[in-house]
Amino acid sequence: MKIAVVILNWNGRSLLEQFLPSVIQNSKAADIYLADNASTDDSITYVQTTFPEVSIVQNKVNGGYAKGYNDALATIDADIYCLLNSDVEVSKDWLLPILETFKTDPKVAAIQPKILDYKRKNYFEYAGAAGGYIDKLGYPYCRGRIFETIEEDKGQYDDNTSIFWASGACLFIRKPVFDEVGKLDEDFFAHQEEIDLCWRIQNNGYTILYHGSSIVYHLGGATLDTMNPRKTFLNFRNNLYLLLKNVPGNAVWYIIFLRMILDGIAAFRFLIQGKLSYFMAILKAHMSFYSNFNTFLKKRKKLSKTGKYYSIFSVVWQYFILKHKYFNQL
Repeated sequence: MKIAVVILNWNGRSLLEQFLPSVIQNSKAADIYLADNASTDDSITYVQTTFPEVSIVQNKVNGGYAKGYNDALATIDADIYCLLNSDVEVSKDWLLPILETFKTDPKVAAIQPKILDYKRKNYFEYAGAAGGYIDKLGYPYCRGRIFETIEEDKGQYDDNTSIFWASGACLFIRKPVFDEVGKLDEDFFAHQEEIDLCWRIQNNGYTILYHGSSIVYHLGGATLDTMNPRKTFLNFRNNLYLLLKNVPGNAVWYIIFLRMILDGIAAFRFLIQGKLSYFMAILKAHMSFYSNFNTFLKKRKKLSKTGKYYSIFSVVWQYFILKHKYFNQL
């Protein structure tokens, strides 16, 4: 079984210097690729001269996470892709349990390892933690991370279990399934496109798995800080895209209506706090959603919808009203 670890890069020489050595050292079973999104720094020259064993794919434009990976993966021959952020340190033997699972269970289409915080290695990391879920209203959350509450790793998620979405920070996926479900949706540009991909994977009858015995450490916020108006724009807009495209049946309309109300509350909360740029980010997110509504309505009509995608109605209610801060309290 041939595996390709593919690291997407945009002007990230300093990250490559810091994190690429661990990937090379601990990934002997894989071919390693740098997918460069039209960088203007000396990232490519640095990798070519320092790590000649790394193959380089040069994308013509910076199309964000989705297009960047779609363009690069189209040129890479492998059975399994690992989409790995450039700010991830991997542990020894991280690939072994992943490959064994792919070999033994053909229904598993995608896998996420345990993602811990590079700065606090005994805590889970925001972007993925121990596997992702969404509530009925489309809010993402993770085992080990709900909103800003991040759990310490005490072995509570050392299992292997089915999850709803695997983090794009470190996402393993079978190439035939990636092609079958239509790859990453480039209209998302960045953020939540992996949730959309995983939703489609499950609609096609496959399983998404979390593997607690494979461990990586994610720096996080290397491209956009956790609190950044651009990230706020992408998250609010893309979550509406996600719902319109994927929620089955007529429930989609009242769910989007409720989300718009909640988004409005969030926007005015930012305004009261004096964070005008974040208020404007949510406003722009909704305007962008309206302008692309017909595009996503057409995508919705092409998809086959299947059953229940959520286990709780509202993680917002659980977290902010009932004060349930940890996954095992939901």
